[in-house]
Amino acid sequence: MSQEIHTPITAEEIGHEFEGHAPTAKVSDYAIEDWITLIVFWLMAGCVFLQFFTRYVLNDSYAWTEEIAINCLIGVVFLGAVMCVRTSRHIQVDVFYHYMPAGLARVLATFVDIVRIGFFAYGCYLMWRYVDIVADEQMVTIELPRNIVFYSVLVAFVLMLIRAVIVFIANMRRGYSVLERPEEFQTVEG
Repeated sequence: MSQEIHTPITAEEIGHEFEGHAPTAKVSDYAIEDWITLIVFWLMAGCVFLQFFTRYVLNDSYAWTEEIAINCLIGVVFLGAVMCVRTSRHIQVDVFYHYMPAGLARVLATFVDIVRIGFFAYGCYLMWRYVDIVADEQMVTIELPRNIVFYSVLVAFVLMLIRAVIVFIANMRRGYSVLERPEEFQTVEG
């Protein structure tokens, strides 16, 4: 194992690191759930702005904007989690993998993938049961069914399960995961 060498640099040298080209976005890097999440995010932002405007400018706030914004936030969180599963960007502890033998690291990483798949499958099951229990509830301030929100969370769990299986298969084919070799998953910009 090689030892890391840290070279001291000046503040000016650090400042020059930010002068490069801005990274270019590629549409192919994004999946359908990313675009849906973006739409729900801007819907939430619009509701928050409308709430602010009606409360502080018109002095007569729309009560429904807060509930819609909260429900949009739920959608953004769970649909954003799908993106994290797809790109293997959830919080993870990989320090142990640097100190254990490669074979043991591979077994442990495979175990983590299987546990993740099981977790999302169980989440799908729980959300399906929950949606069935509260199917007839209405939102408080606007006459819409609350199951819109619950179905979006269920869809997000199903998508996380599908993405976790895809990541598992890719890890098995590749022979390593982000836990074992995080440097292989770093994007090179510039």
